[in-house]
Amino acid sequence: MTYIESVRFLYSLGNELKVGAKFGLDRIQTLLAELGHPEQGQRFIHVAGTNGKGSTSAMIASALRNAGFRTGLYTSPHLIEPTERIQIDFHPTSPATFAQTFKLVHDAAERLIDQERIDAHPSYFETVTAMAFVLFGKLCDISVIEVGLGGRLDATNVITPELCVITPIAYDHESFLGNTLESIAAEKAGILKPGVPVVMARQNDVAEAVIEDRANRLNCEITRTADAQLSALQVSARNSSFCLNGLPYQCRLPGRHQIENAAAAILASKHLNIPPSAIQAGIRSAEWPGRLEFVSLDPDFVLDGAHNPAGAAALAAYIREFCGNRPVWLVYGAMRDKAIEEVTALLFPLADRLILTAPKYPRSLRPEAILEVMSHPNVVKTATVSEAIDLARAAPPEAIVFFTGSLFLVGEARDLLS
Repeated sequence: MTYIESVRFLYSLGNELKVGAKFGLDRIQTLLAELGHPEQGQRFIHVAGTNGKGSTSAMIASALRNAGFRTGLYTSPHLIEPTERIQIDFHPTSPATFAQTFKLVHDAAERLIDQERIDAHPSYFETVTAMAFVLFGKLCDISVIEVGLGGRLDATNVITPELCVITPIAYDHESFLGNTLESIAAEKAGILKPGVPVVMARQNDVAEAVIEDRANRLNCEITRTADAQLSALQVSARNSSFCLNGLPYQCRLPGRHQIENAAAAILASKHLNIPPSAIQAGIRSAEWPGRLEFVSLDPDFVLDGAHNPAGAAALAAYIREFCGNRPVWLVYGAMRDKAIEEVTALLFPLADRLILTAPKYPRSLRPEAILEVMSHPNVVKTATVSEAIDLARAAPPEAIVFFTGSLFLVGEARDLLS
């Protein structure tokens, strides 16, 4: 089976976020048993949360890599190619290896279907999760696993990690996780395992109480970023520097919110007994594409997948702090299942010029539908992201142009701009 054929089959499995999708661990557990339990006997760090879990995962993996470990990193979604989801030492899986591993997992799934041991082929996410466990078991010393959706019933929640990390929790995917912070936090805290320590980023009081209650019941030691001493803080439009518990760090990921993610990554790395110099180098060198990522200059083009209210609030804070004297252009596209009322209310008033478009994806929302939710005095619509980029190139050199609203938009723009 070729790489293109494997990807085509994965896409044919459909979008996992559709209402009515079956969530649970039975199918992934049966699949992994058929594969010989590749998830067992490995070293894992498990990372859940609403926002910042990808950045935090990347920083932890970077610290591990700088400490000399061969490091796996499993994240979702991808921006351009599915191979990005399974990385070893920050190199995406090769197309050939991806296809070979997909065939191994797919053949196991077909056997289980023939034997009526599973009700249907494992989902896109379940399949790629199993692939990651197979590859990491063969090639890695330790791996950082980012939760896909929620935590308790997420396909990644079959592992026994040596450390859990929970980044800030906010509203997102309410149709699957519940419409209260208590229910969402309970789903995220579902990754906690008996006796496994947890690093917890700053949380809303409600979410913190839920996490703390489960951690106490499971006898999990809690390390809070809120208890760390932060000093000598300096933040610019491109990076930041600070001291945490007396040690200096530099973070190349833009945005004040990344300091909290870096703090969680630092405390997690300390739990793993990584040398301080390797942690410092890991935070300094970590990259995370598609999140306040500068991809061109004069004018600045910046990619940021602010697809939920918490992400939009972080982007809005960045714009207010660093772009007050610059023309701000916004290229915006969204999916139909997102809280666009809250996101657009945060972002649109900050834009001098608004370009609405739709990524090439079935769930994309038409620009006309976006305008029904939130208007703007200086707006233009385009049918494609490519056309939006062409219009954005007309921005004055001193302007800053943000491509945002959906990671699908960010991924498509990144591919076109590269």
